[in-house]
Amino acid sequence: MQKVYIGHPDRGTSCVVNMKYTRFEKARIIGSRALQISYGAPVLVEYSEKLIDPIDIAMLEYDKDMIPITVVRN
Repeated sequence: MQKVYIGHPDRGTSCVVNMKYTRFEKARIIGSRALQISYGAPVLVEYSEKLIDPIDIAMLEYDKDMIPITVVRN
């Protein structure tokens, strides 16, 4: 889950909401991160040497909430 801060900066109000991604957003996030890893981006979690597939590594990062990708909903 991703923490999202919602509030009005002029009024000084804010709250933290846990955002749940849709299955389409999750697939896009994991796919984008796997592509980055396959092109040589640094991996942000410790993983075993048996994991060689970038998709599996990206899913591990997603489960540990370590993927540096932001989703903006319009």
